[in-house]
Amino acid sequence: MSGKAKTLRMRKTTVNSFINYAMVIVLFVVTQILIGQGAVSNTIQSMLVPVCCYVVMAVSLNLTVGILGELSLGHAGFMSLGAFSGIITAAVLKDAVASEPLRLAIAMVVGGIFGCIGGVIIGLPVLRLRGDYLAIVTLAFGEIIKNVIQVLYIGLDENGLHFATKESNMVMSEAGTFVVRGPMGATGVTRLSSFAAGFILILITLFVVQNLVDSRAGRAILSLRDNRIAAESVGISVTKYKLMAFVISAVLAGMAGALYGLNYSSTVASKFDFNTSILVLVYVVLGGLGSIRGSIIAAAVLTLLPELLRNGTINEYRMLIYAVILILVMLVTNNPTLRGAVDLIAKKIRSIGKKEKAEGGAQ
Repeated sequence: MSGKAKTLRMRKTTVNSFINYAMVIVLFVVTQILIGQGAVSNTIQSMLVPVCCYVVMAVSLNLTVGILGELSLGHAGFMSLGAFSGIITAAVLKDAVASEPLRLAIAMVVGGIFGCIGGVIIGLPVLRLRGDYLAIVTLAFGEIIKNVIQVLYIGLDENGLHFATKESNMVMSEAGTFVVRGPMGATGVTRLSSFAAGFILILITLFVVQNLVDSRAGRAILSLRDNRIAAESVGISVTKYKLMAFVISAVLAGMAGALYGLNYSSTVASKFDFNTSILVLVYVVLGGLGSIRGSIIAAAVLTLLPELLRNGTINEYRMLIYAVILILVMLVTNNPTLRGAVDLIAKKIRSIGKKEKAEGGAQ
């Protein structure tokens, strides 16, 4: 690649990264202004943190599915590891750390660490697999994590944490309380999450993923996606770079899980099941494989859309409308003719805007 081509490529990636940051910052500022003016309902406000979590989940999964090119169906498993480890950490630090934002930050870091551990455990043995086989193993991993958490009883008293697989086997003092109670999940959780924390986590996710993609390691990961045999022939380690992408994706999912778990007073393991993994995968596919900006937009819009359709007249048909919108988006993004028509309409709109601006300047 010539020096000029490298410069143009760097300039393009820099512009794309800047647009992604600017879009997220503008949306955050506009949302805060609307909330301050009372233009956002309480229902929508309660969904802002989950939207941030799903944006992080979609961007992190895109690193595995879109950029690495491997199908993973167990992303919700990493999210559940982060959620419950974050909840337990926040409960342990309740008396030791008075600052709620600091406690949330520590819980998210711990959630990321447990996501990393899960990513390494599942990544080392199975990343030699590809395609459907990898998808099946990651799906099984997500279900195993969910079922293990459903039989765990974790209590906290003045002597520290206590673990058991049956409630009758739990030995605690009278002052002790359950943090995780088997199938009932985590109850009595102090809600620490905030929209600002979600916004910061999105910025961190964008910084990590975009810098990874634009780095030497990122180019190695892309080469594995495009042609594994050619990449191996020039000395690129398949296991190393696959594991790198997989673990980074798991860490970000764990941090999103901690933020999600600390947004509710109770959280059950069944929330992080196969359906959640598929939901995040839908966001990635609709946003475009490998498109960070597309993942952000798809996750935000499709998370809010079912609630926005809760209108008195169309409430009964909201999921039908949601499904139709998904089908139309897939048709547009995968049909060259329709995509060309959409691009043509966008160009005409931009040309009209430029013409009006030129006429206004002439006057």
